[in-house]
Amino acid sequence: MEEKEKAFKYKLDFYYQSALIYLVTLILYVVIRGNLVEKRFEYVLDDPLLYVIVFFVMVSFITLGLNYIRNRRLIVQGDTIVFKNKFHERRVDAKDIEWIYVGRETRVQTSGRFQVIVFKLRKKRRLFRIRVGRYEKEKELIQEINRIAAHLPKRKHPRWRRPRITDR
Repeated sequence: MEEKEKAFKYKLDFYYQSALIYLVTLILYVVIRGNLVEKRFEYVLDDPLLYVIVFFVMVSFITLGLNYIRNRRLIVQGDTIVFKNKFHERRVDAKDIEWIYVGRETRVQTSGRFQVIVFKLRKKRRLFRIRVGRYEKEKELIQEINRIAAHLPKRKHPRWRRPRITDR
């Protein structure tokens, strides 16, 4: 039986937007400062605020470029989750997962969604956290992870958790 492979690309929308906003800010600052305030562009080059804005523009474009080159993907193959980028690949089999939680993250809102996938591997202390809003085809990703999670135990709530109003 051949297993289907479903790939979900990492969204770069945030990086594109921040780079363009910084670039537009730089252009507007140079135009307004050069034409309206100083009447000459020569004085604009001596402005330290210009160098700060240029620094932010450069950092945002470098970050966008590096993330584009990394080409991050999340691949679901049968009962295996693969975290892949251009330089590294990490496979997580369903049998290695101790527990999994598919639900909402209370404090972080990513791309309009609150959904998060958290799972813990056996013999590892660190949790894996997948923010669903950062990947393309969010609904399909949730369906695939729910298919894998159907065979796995759910997260155990910690004993030290304060009882909520709905627990009564």
